[in-house]
Amino acid sequence: MSTFLTLLRRDLARLFSGGRGGALLPVLFFLAVAMLYPFAVGPDGPLLAKTGGGVLWVAALLAAILPLDRLIEPDLELGMFDQWALRGISEEGVVAVRVLAHWLSFGPPLMLAAVPASALVGIDGGKLATVEWGLLAGTPGLAALGVLVASITAGLRGGAALGGFLVMLLAVPLLIFGAGSLSTGGEAGLALTAAVSLVLLAITPFAGAAAIQSERG
Repeated sequence: MSTFLTLLRRDLARLFSGGRGGALLPVLFFLAVAMLYPFAVGPDGPLLAKTGGGVLWVAALLAAILPLDRLIEPDLELGMFDQWALRGISEEGVVAVRVLAHWLSFGPPLMLAAVPASALVGIDGGKLATVEWGLLAGTPGLAALGVLVASITAGLRGGAALGGFLVMLLAVPLLIFGAGSLSTGGEAGLALTAAVSLVLLAITPFAGAAAIQSERG
């Protein structure tokens, strides 16, 4: 347990204090999208309130993609996975910890940022609670998907661009169910969002580990 806590602290330190703004950049990006969207749509309150939830979900997806190239590839290049293997730490365990660290670096901050962002796009207090529950259910899935794709594309030329494209494609169900939770019968949307997240969380440690093992040769 202490080994995995050490890994978690290491990963969090890298994600929060890393280059290019660290964990602050996804939050700033998320808020920037919420600020700019009303200027693009215009002062149509009902339209903003109707479409704002979907915009916040797209912003959350893009914010989760920003650190994609720092999740797996640097450790693979430094041979860290070989060192961990020598210490008896499996790739599955490292990937699982990396998913948790990635989520902690952007999930809770985005949930806090969603309060002012919802006000900017015209979402009222009643729907704000649904937005928060949706982000709580969906951002772990986005974190798992980001780490999985980063594992698959690590070491490839242009892997960061390819990884971002793959995450956007594979995250479509989360976006559909997450944004759909703001419509009538939103409980079903939240349940489906959580179900997709659980599936991604279950498969990512094993699929990510297999991808890393193939990269290590």
